[in-house]
Amino acid sequence: MIRYTSEIVSLGLQTLQAWPEMWHHRRKVIQCFYDMANASLLMSCVLSFFIGGVLALQSGPVLVERGLSFVVGQLVGLSMCKELAPVMMAILMAGRIGSAITAELGSMKVYQEIDALWTMKINPIHYLVLPRVAAILCALPLLVLFSILVGWMGGGLVSWLNQEIGLSLQAYFSHLKAGISLQDLAQGITKSIFFAMLIGIVSCHHGLQTKGGPRSIGRSVTQSVVQSIVCILISDYAITRIFVWIE
Repeated sequence: MIRYTSEIVSLGLQTLQAWPEMWHHRRKVIQCFYDMANASLLMSCVLSFFIGGVLALQSGPVLVERGLSFVVGQLVGLSMCKELAPVMMAILMAGRIGSAITAELGSMKVYQEIDALWTMKINPIHYLVLPRVAAILCALPLLVLFSILVGWMGGGLVSWLNQEIGLSLQAYFSHLKAGISLQDLAQGITKSIFFAMLIGIVSCHHGLQTKGGPRSIGRSVTQSVVQSIVCILISDYAITRIFVWIE
């Protein structure tokens, strides 16, 4: 565990040190960003819409029955903004994008393409890791922001269509706006930046550490996704504690 953590930290520091080289790999960063966003956008929309809808569907009738209809919009808004959107989008990216990164780098490692880069005096961290980490750092916060908005719309639509809730869209979004601040939105975006860094580094690390034949690629992908999700959940608790302490 200590060795694994030290390897992750070491790769993260090397990636940060290579950051000034990102301009030289800007085309690769843009291509990776496009691929990541294109692969995740539709699924994130569907997931976020129904999560927001389910939140309203489960909490709305109970709150309306107790005369707390104004809380429905605030509950959906805060839940999506501070917790559900960042965590769910990060898990989605870990499973969909992180696994692809690990498989790609793992294949290059198994078939000695990374050794060939070293032979040509090309640093794999600059050429392979940095563009992918930079791309996911751009893609995940944008997906989280988009997810928050779609989740809010899902909750509003369910609150309007469900007769047990009976909130107009105007009332729903008015209550939501009253209960949400820019600080709440900033918390969700801040979480997504940390999650993106974790997903990128963990996925690249498992890809670069792949050894053996083609079967080892599958093991590396599985370990990468599991470790990424564990890191996301642990860091989510830690970051939330910090925000609670600051407030």
